[in-house]
Amino acid sequence: MKDHPMTRDYSQFLPSSQGLKPANPLLSPLARLGWQNYFAQHCDVDELRKTPPVRVVEVHRNGLHVLGDQIDRLIPPGPDATVGDWLLLERDHPHRSRVLPRKSLFQRRAPGRDRRRQLIAANVDTAFIVSSCNPDFNLARLERYVALAFEADVTPVIVLTKADLCTDPSPYLAAATTISDRVTALALNALGAAPRDRLGDWCKPGQTLAFLGSSGVGKSTLTNGLIGETSIATSGIREDDAKGRHTTTRRQLHMLPNGCAVLDTPGMRELQLTDVESGIADLFEDISSLAKQCRFSDCQHDSEPGCAVQAARSQGDIPSDRLSRWRKLLAEERFNSATLAQRRADDKALQKRIRAFQKHKNR
Repeated sequence: MKDHPMTRDYSQFLPSSQGLKPANPLLSPLARLGWQNYFAQHCDVDELRKTPPVRVVEVHRNGLHVLGDQIDRLIPPGPDATVGDWLLLERDHPHRSRVLPRKSLFQRRAPGRDRRRQLIAANVDTAFIVSSCNPDFNLARLERYVALAFEADVTPVIVLTKADLCTDPSPYLAAATTISDRVTALALNALGAAPRDRLGDWCKPGQTLAFLGSSGVGKSTLTNGLIGETSIATSGIREDDAKGRHTTTRRQLHMLPNGCAVLDTPGMRELQLTDVESGIADLFEDISSLAKQCRFSDCQHDSEPGCAVQAARSQGDIPSDRLSRWRKLLAEERFNSATLAQRRADDKALQKRIRAFQKHKNR
């Protein structure tokens, strides 16, 4: 796609149905896409004129779909970008476009045996971590997403769907509220007006929201609820195990009528954490504080003498299952971070050998 020759009417990217209140007409096209002072501080006026800012709204195999002020195009692969990133667009050489420093970044270790990191989303302000009030509810899985949000310095909100389909959603909500005092948890029916009514406080103009969670928990339904129409396909869960089916197949930013951007993501069956040590520390703030009081600085919190963590567990101050999940996440994070660091070192060594070979060949 080429740049649009005329002034772009951004209303075509916004739903026309009844949803959140329309954005202030004085809101600029870039502001409606989530442009903030944070990004403007990383480029000067001359740079903005030569390379206008655009936002990645979809990632395709053959390139990046970007939107900007009077710009709507698909650029070829090149920039190491993900959905939500802001680029300074090199019109003649778009593959050379610069990725602006990120305000936040969600990433994980790629599934399978690949030791690479996988970018999930960038520049998110609030993460709605979605689960359902059914047997697929998993406290440890929710903790992983919250740790990811804390590490990215993104506000996490736990949203429990299908509250209308269970006899009593209060046990699920009570379990979710034990994750962290810093996280709001709420239960709702994803259909009807509930998403707009209950989540509206976070849906401010210029903000970017992301729905994260497993398949079938209602992420696309919630997005449709905020938009005010059923433009995104949805599907139910399997009756035998309450697990969901993949409906959303790629990450995509949707623009709400009030100038808020919402990211709908495919369900992630595997969320391997990496480089989230501080996020885990924030999630388990009570245990992390106790660990600093152990007699030995390298305490493994198992059977060492003077372990403040084990002492608290023995006294009933820390549930054994919560302590077990903390230790598991720490071990996983350290292993994945180490393997990714090794992968980066291996890649650098390979590039060094290639350059040496090319230099020798040129001689």
